[in-house]
Amino acid sequence: MNFTKNACAIAVLSVLATPLAVRADDEPQPDGQDFGRLVEHMLRAASGRLFGFREPLDASAEGSVMRAPGQRAADLIDLADGLKATILTRGAANKADMFAFWPNAGEPTHAIFCIEGRDEVIGVLPNGADKLNPSVQAIDLETGEVTTLLRGMNSCDGIRATAWGTVLATEETSDGQAYEIIDPLGMADHTVVDRVSGLIVDADGNPSSHAVKRDALPTMAWEGLTVLPEGVVIAGDELRPGDWDLAGDGGDDSDVDGGAIFKFVPAVPHMGGHIADLDESPLAAGSVYAARISCREGSSSSFTVNYGQGCEVGNGSWVAVSAADARRDANNHGATGYYRPEDMHRDPTWQGEGVRFCWTNTGREAARHYGEVMCGVDADPLLADESIASLSVNRFVEGDTDFNSVDNLAFQPGTGNLYVVEDHKNGDIFACLPDGMDRDIKTDGCVKVISVKDRSAEPTGFGFKADGGMALLSIQHSDDSLMELVDDYRTDDIVMITGFRKKAPRHHNKD
Repeated sequence: MNFTKNACAIAVLSVLATPLAVRADDEPQPDGQDFGRLVEHMLRAASGRLFGFREPLDASAEGSVMRAPGQRAADLIDLADGLKATILTRGAANKADMFAFWPNAGEPTHAIFCIEGRDEVIGVLPNGADKLNPSVQAIDLETGEVTTLLRGMNSCDGIRATAWGTVLATEETSDGQAYEIIDPLGMADHTVVDRVSGLIVDADGNPSSHAVKRDALPTMAWEGLTVLPEGVVIAGDELRPGDWDLAGDGGDDSDVDGGAIFKFVPAVPHMGGHIADLDESPLAAGSVYAARISCREGSSSSFTVNYGQGCEVGNGSWVAVSAADARRDANNHGATGYYRPEDMHRDPTWQGEGVRFCWTNTGREAARHYGEVMCGVDADPLLADESIASLSVNRFVEGDTDFNSVDNLAFQPGTGNLYVVEDHKNGDIFACLPDGMDRDIKTDGCVKVISVKDRSAEPTGFGFKADGGMALLSIQHSDDSLMELVDDYRTDDIVMITGFRKKAPRHHNKD
């Protein structure tokens, strides 16, 4: 037993041998003898072994900084002891959100970013056509050079690289669409001219051969998604309960269940290798389903469908919906709704049947719904049958007064630790351990790792290279009044963080 583990064991034995001080109301006092506090102290003491950095943050940044020229990374964020940060670029387009490493997370040369700006005219292109808002940008990881690949999307947010050598970029808006890009570094200034028809042109005004709208995928407010090697896409609809006009009369329906989790199953699953043409993509055709948790016993051959309020966790199945009207169909067919599902990633350490994926529900901090991380296990991703309980969902992290409004997340390769990002000003990033061999099915504990100093900004897109030692972070929604425009557009900062130590993964095999 090393010193840290021995010290922790002595501390546990000491507190167990000492009676807790109590108030008149018989509640333990919030001092060093409170067992919950002891566990938090143990997490801090073992931070190097558990999380790969020397010591987590004690508190959030004060939020006394505003974005200005000449700043360094240390002016923008506080970091856990042992981590280092540098600014990759200050010229990413405003509202730079999620990203995908390209061509892969193992040896990336670029990060492909979604820009969450609205579709609008911001200038004139060299060919005389309207210059629309930047939507997808490539950032060189060596030089920080930024290239706008695609323009004209509405609120590009969720983005992933695929196993067949393309990028899937999606929109976070009520009528959000999905676009697939091939050879992204071989294009620049392509534009979505018409989001309804899907007309996309290149920089000379000719039809694009690099990007296509994918009508087979659901229309919804895309945010978190995971793309499996065979072409299955699992994604959440960023919708709060009672917040969508189902009746078409211009008002909100207060009984709408919230954002559903959808699954696209390709008509022709991908069999491996890279494609040469977008027509070969498994995303060209397929069927869409919504998750319906029934919280009743079931097996692979029979399942009692019994869904409704209170069934956010438990056994579930997939019910068929139309791609074009996915939201309405999901609500009408009893699909389970969540409070603004946001980012989603596949668990790389899962060794059980099928695939495990986790996502955030942001909740509403002011209403004391502090947000949560949910994890689902789909035992057979290519299967979608409402009569078969192939899906199970449970909570993995529940928010609190200090850790809330959870939005983005990322698994750290090599450890299975889950990094969870808050969606508010001066937001923090927490690192959460996998579930260990204890009785529960939740994280074994979380610590604060990163905190944004800028009082006008928040952390958002966050992700690791495949070695788990470096991560990128986007800092968005800052006050840009002191900063120059780039490409006729406001800008955001992209920060590179290093110093994460790597260790053997703790494989997750409990559902």
